[in-house]
Amino acid sequence: MCGIAGYVGSAGAARPDGAIAGAMADLIRHRGPDDEGAWADPEAGIALAQRRLAIIDLSAAGHQPMQSTCGRYVIVVNGEIYNYQAIRATLEAEPGQRWRGHSDIEVLLAAIARWGLKAALERCVGMFALALWDRQRRSLALARDRLGEKPLYYGRIGRSFAFASDLAAFRAHPAWDPRIDRNAVALLMRHGCVPAPYAIYQGILKLRPGTILTLDPGAGEPRLEPYWSAREAAERGRAQPFAGSREDAVDALEVLLRQAVTGQMIADVPVGAFLSGGIDSSTIVALMQSPGGKARTFTIGFERPDYDEAGHAREVARHLGTDHTEFTLTGREAMEVVPGLARIYSEPFSDASQIPTCLVARLARRSVTVALSGDGGDELFSGYTRYALADKFWRRLGRVPVPLRRAAAGLLRLPSPAAYDRLAQPLLSLLPDRHRPARLGEQLHKAAELLPLGTMDEVYRRLCSHWVDPAALVPGSTEMPTMLTGLEALPALDGSVERMMYLDLTSYLPDDILVKVDRAAMAVGLETRVPLLDHRVVELALSLPLSIRRADGSGKWPLRQLLHRHVPPALVDRRKRGFAVPIDAWLRGPLRDWAEELLAERRLAAEGFFAPAPIRQAWREHLSGRYNNQYPLWDVLMFQAWHAERHRDAAALAA
Repeated sequence: MCGIAGYVGSAGAARPDGAIAGAMADLIRHRGPDDEGAWADPEAGIALAQRRLAIIDLSAAGHQPMQSTCGRYVIVVNGEIYNYQAIRATLEAEPGQRWRGHSDIEVLLAAIARWGLKAALERCVGMFALALWDRQRRSLALARDRLGEKPLYYGRIGRSFAFASDLAAFRAHPAWDPRIDRNAVALLMRHGCVPAPYAIYQGILKLRPGTILTLDPGAGEPRLEPYWSAREAAERGRAQPFAGSREDAVDALEVLLRQAVTGQMIADVPVGAFLSGGIDSSTIVALMQSPGGKARTFTIGFERPDYDEAGHAREVARHLGTDHTEFTLTGREAMEVVPGLARIYSEPFSDASQIPTCLVARLARRSVTVALSGDGGDELFSGYTRYALADKFWRRLGRVPVPLRRAAAGLLRLPSPAAYDRLAQPLLSLLPDRHRPARLGEQLHKAAELLPLGTMDEVYRRLCSHWVDPAALVPGSTEMPTMLTGLEALPALDGSVERMMYLDLTSYLPDDILVKVDRAAMAVGLETRVPLLDHRVVELALSLPLSIRRADGSGKWPLRQLLHRHVPPALVDRRKRGFAVPIDAWLRGPLRDWAEELLAERRLAAEGFFAPAPIRQAWREHLSGRYNNQYPLWDVLMFQAWHAERHRDAAALAA
C-alpha cells in the first residue's frame, strides 16, 4: 500500500523535475510512511514518485520507483499482487530471469517486460493503481484494479499531464489551479460521493476500475482500454449460470474464498481483520483461522445500544478463538473525529459511516499493518434489504394506476415520520427485535416518494438519491451522466434485483464503500484488503442465479451457509444493521453549533455553491424533530467543511 504521483510534460513545457514529483508524493506521505523515492528523465519529459508502506520485502530491494532488469520500464504502484509467487514461478520456468529481492512489484514488472501490460494484469490477482513508463516508446500507462479498491486521479495541469493517488498531491505542482466543478457538487448532493469518472475539480478525472490509460507521445488525449469488465462478467454469468446445486455453490464459494483469504494474508508485517459480527466479516475471519494460530480481530463498540454491535462480534470472536480487541466509544470520542474528516477525505465525501470506519482503522493500526475487510458481500450476494423491498414494492404496486399511487402518497405524507413512530411504538414493542422495523416513519415517507414513480429503474434511482433535484440545489450546475443514468443500456440484466446489484457493484461499491475504507485506513498508514473482491470470487457470485443467492428468501444465502460451517447460526443470523452513528441526534445536540456555522444563510449565499432556501428549510425541519434530514444535511456539511479546509490549506501555502 502506497501513494503514487507524477507527471509528463508536453512539448515546450518546462522539463519535469523529480523534486516536484517528490513534493507531490510528500503531500500524501500518510499513504506511505516507510520510504520515499522519485525518478525523472527530463529529456523524455517524465517524473515519477512514490511513498511506500512496506508490506512485502521490507528491504531496499522493494524500493520504488523500480526499473525493470531490461531497463525499458519504470513503475510506481499502490497496492499488492497476491498471486505474485505463482507468477514468479512461471517466469522462472524460462532461463535467464534474475531477481533483486522477493517483492510482488518486482514480479509484476518482470511480468510486464515478458508479456506486456495488459496480458500481465490479466494474470494478476490483486488490488492496485499503477503508473508505468515505457522508456523505449516514451509512453505512460496508468492502470487500476478490477473492482476499484485503489484510487487514481489524472488530468491536465497547465501544460502537464499529471496523476496521483490522492487529490492533495496536485497542490505541489506549480501549475495547479484548483477550480471546483459545480456539476460534481451536484453529484455529491445526490450520491454522497463524486462517482467516477468525475472528480471535484475541473479538468481532473478518476480512472475507472479495470481500465488501462495510455498516453502516447504526441497524442492529444489518452487512450482508455478495459482489461476486465464487470458488465461482461455479469452478462456472462446471466447467459451461462452456475450449473450445480445450491450446496455445490457453497462448496465452490468456500474453495475460492479460502484461496483469496490465504493469498491476502501473505505479508512481512502483522495482519488482522475488522470484525463486526455480521455475515461478511465473520466469514472472512473464520477462513483466516488456522489450527496453529489466532487471527487478530478488531471491533468498535458504541455506548448507545441501538448502534452497538460489539457484543455480537465478541461472541463470534470467542467462538472462533481469535485474538480480539474491542474498544467502546462514547459519543464525544466519536464526534472528535468529525473536524478531521475534511483532511482525511481530500475530495468531499459524505457517507456518515466514515466516522466509525476511521475509528476502527485507528484501533487496528495500533497492532497490525494490514487488515482484511468483509466489504462486497452485500453487492455480490444480494444482502441489502433495499433489493428485496424494492422488488416486492414494484411487483405489488407497479400495475396500480399512477394517479391512485400519487393520491396514496399524499395521504402517507400527512403524518410526520416522528408521529408515525409515536403511534406505532406500542405495537412494535410487542414484536421480536429481528422483525421490528427500524424507523417505521421514515420508511413510510420513503414509500410515499416511490409511489408516484413510473418504472423500477426510477425507483432504484430514488433509493440511491439523497437530494432528489441536486441541480436545483447547486445553481449553475448540470447533473452529469453516471451509472444510474445508464440503466436502459443493460438489456441482458433485465431482472430488477440483478440490475440493482450490478449497479451497486460498479458504482456504490467503488465510489463510496471502497473510498470510505481506503481513505480512513490510509490516514493512519493501514493497508486494507478485501477477499470478497477477488475477481474469481466475483465472477462466481455473478454466475449464481438469484434463486441461489436469495435461497429460502434470505439474502446472502451462500455466504450464510458457508459461515454456518464454522459458526452456529444463532450467533450471526439477526436483523442487518449498517455501520452507523447517530448523526441525526448529534446534529440536534452536540454538533448543532458546528453545523449552524457551516449552514448559516449568509455564508451559503456568500460562497455561492448552494441555494440557501432548501438547505435552511431542511435544517429547520431536522431541528424540530418532524423530519430526519441527516443524510442530505450531511452532504452539505461535508462539502462545507471540505471547502473551508481547502481555504486553510491555500492560506498556509501562500504564507
